[in-house]
Amino acid sequence: VLNNYTKSDITRWLFSDEKYFDLNGIYNNQNDRIWAISREAADKRGAIYETTKFPVKVMVWLGVCSEGLSVPAIIEDGSMDAQRYIDEVLPIALECGNEMLGEHWTYQQDGARPHIHYLSQKWCIDHFPSFISKDRWPPNSPDLCQFDYSLWNELAKLMHWKKITTKELLIQEIKHSVKKIEKEKILNFVNDITKRLRIIKETGGEYVR
Repeated sequence: VLNNYTKSDITRWLFSDEKYFDLNGIYNNQNDRIWAISREAADKRGAIYETTKFPVKVMVWLGVCSEGLSVPAIIEDGSMDAQRYIDEVLPIALECGNEMLGEHWTYQQDGARPHIHYLSQKWCIDHFPSFISKDRWPPNSPDLCQFDYSLWNELAKLMHWKKITTKELLIQEIKHSVKKIEKEKILNFVNDITKRLRIIKETGGEYVR
């Protein structure tokens, strides 16, 4: 990717990601890890995670660039397939990207199935000024999951979970709290992922320490 983009170009990227939020909060079993010598010791340090059996949940899509955050797209019922991605997410990404970055910018998405479907790729080709195609972005790189390590956690911390008792209140709180994320946090995200892309290029794809 970086063979075709300069550091200045990357400041005009709209990065994006999705995350499930439910009445229990957010949880990522790949990133929320506790190191301990035994199961008992791990549980004492908070490894037990209690949830309701079938929590009400929504999927949230969010875009971020050097100019700020997009409005969140909320996928309320069921999972997201390529057609829902095209109908409910990509038009929001296009509108927000144009508003924040003008005519010349690039849309980034990860390798999730709805993103790499040929219809989604065609929509991106036909509508975005530029986008990172499925063959030019690492599909499962833990070093490029910056949303998990920063913005999603920041959003969750800003939400008032005790007052969220219904799906409607969950959606309302998500939309309200996105607006409270500080510009400094957003710029740190963009700067960090730009730095990580360059380190990955320099190390030939090795993990970032």
